[in-house]
Amino acid sequence: MCAFNHEQIDKAFFISPIVDMEKLILDMMGWADITEEKLREKQLITTGFGETLSWEYLCYVRNHPVNWSVPTYILYGDKDNLTSQETIHNFANDVNAELTIMQNGEHWFHTAEQMAFLDDWIRGLLK
Repeated sequence: MCAFNHEQIDKAFFISPIVDMEKLILDMMGWADITEEKLREKQLITTGFGETLSWEYLCYVRNHPVNWSVPTYILYGDKDNLTSQETIHNFANDVNAELTIMQNGEHWFHTAEQMAFLDDWIRGLLK
């Protein structure tokens, strides 16, 4: 969203978007029991779940808030383990996006059922 913030976009279709990167980074820090002070001191920390946390990137995210005004349609799985329902609802309300929630959908849409739901969702929006 930051990269296309100043582009002329008619519509955006998001599938399981990360809409609050700072919150996700802070959540991952909590999962890994890493404080901001420790991250600032070490600069980069690889977690036990395979993600590398970066102090520089956390600072970048904080200094570059998303300003999104494109007509947006969001598909979200209610079992998304990276973005909470509260976070996705807040973002959708803030940018006036249309939010569709798939029951038993995950962050990564990959099963046959999830992919069929995604296909139907896109087809319905493109009519």
